[in-house]
Amino acid sequence: MKSILVFLASLILSATATAQQPPDPCASLKEDNSAMELRLLDWPNLAKYRDDDTKLGPPAKGESRVVFLGDSITEFWLLSDSFHGKPYVNRGISGQTTPQILLRFRQDVIALQPRVVVILVGTNDIAENTGPITLAAIEDNLTSMVDLAKRNGIRVVLSSLLPASQYPWRPDLAPVEKIRALNDWIKDYAAKEGMFFLDYHSAMTNDKRGLKAELSEDGVHPNKAGYAVMAPLAEKAITAALGKN
Repeated sequence: MKSILVFLASLILSATATAQQPPDPCASLKEDNSAMELRLLDWPNLAKYRDDDTKLGPPAKGESRVVFLGDSITEFWLLSDSFHGKPYVNRGISGQTTPQILLRFRQDVIALQPRVVVILVGTNDIAENTGPITLAAIEDNLTSMVDLAKRNGIRVVLSSLLPASQYPWRPDLAPVEKIRALNDWIKDYAAKEGMFFLDYHSAMTNDKRGLKAELSEDGVHPNKAGYAVMAPLAEKAITAALGKN
């Protein structure tokens, strides 16, 4: 009996000592480093849709598949609600910039064999999510996406960036003029290359060139009402792209 009591006492003392140990000051740093390592190993996040892309397979005969490519504004869009029964595929990843999206263009667009790709990218570049970048570099990345699509017989719909007067995660930046300049370039480039320009900005901007309050909760991402504005504009552009000979 004495030995059992001694054993139980040792267990209690051990548990008490463990509970009293101060938290490891390096624990959060280790977690941050681990997350950073994962991002560096797969910077464009090809893993996110790799299995889904494989399971999706090629389009059925006569199917007019459309891929929506972009960042969180695309990822958060419930396409099945906005385009019920349509073979529209969402390939948005929150936080991504054009160099990351370009790196996954073959896997998440070309390999899916869509007839049309709807590209909505660039606002996270202006927010400097992956570091400072010039407008010219953003334009180069968009041009490369278009080149890849055309080489593979995919029709392109280029979307304007949504209005934003401020990014909540980067309040030090003033994005309005850069958004305007990039949208002007996208519109001119689409016309020059015979592509379809999808103008979300004009339908969603307020008098300060930000996102209308009723269309967003944070001034950047559309809410349900915002996507309700975007859906018919996107459908019209897709219909035009599919109808082009």
